Amino acid sequence: MVAEALMTLPTLVAAGDPDASRTGAPKPMDEARFEMFYRRNAGGLWSYLYRLTGDVAASDDLLQKAFFRFLRANPVLTSEEHQRRWLFRTATNLAFDHFRETKRDRAHAEPAPRADASTESRELLRHDMMKTFAELKPRERALLWLAHVEEADHETISEALGVKAKSVKVLLFRARKRLGDLLTRKGLGPEKTR
Repeated sequence: MVAEALMTLPTLVAAGDPDASRTGAPKPMDEARFEMFYRRNAGGLWSYLYRLTGDVAASDDLLQKAFFRFLRANPVLTSEEHQRRWLFRTATNLAFDHFRETKRDRAHAEPAPRADASTESRELLRHDMMKTFAELKPRERALLWLAHVEEADHETISEALGVKAKSVKVLLFRARKRLGDLLTRKGLGPEKTR
């Protein structure tokens, strides 16, 4: 993937502003900077896309499309954090487009039978969590992933999802509540004591 993406880079850099170094404007990303940026962000972005889609092949495709769009757009942003936000926003939009295009029917999985906690293996719990996470809407998955795995702040989440920063708190609350309700219905929530 890096090699394929880098093949298009010289054309993109050549198309950049030749006077950028004289005017003090940020320079377009060169091959070495792009490769370092890719290595730092590809793994986390792929994991994010996988949690959104639940599909390895779709995650691979969306990752490649996101980095291709990054190269094609050649955003001249002030910091790597801004570039990372731009990349996550692009990937989120691509994932939502993917959902619209495929119009997946989300069949709700049957609730897992309640097993004794001492005999329940980690793999079974992991599988149940993945199935439960897949039942969330794409935006809810994106919110929870960005907030709890990527540890993004509300501003970063708002930029990645294209919502207002003030809305993120409410949307996160609703997504957490919905996930909690799903877990409780499946018997994976906390035990209530009387």
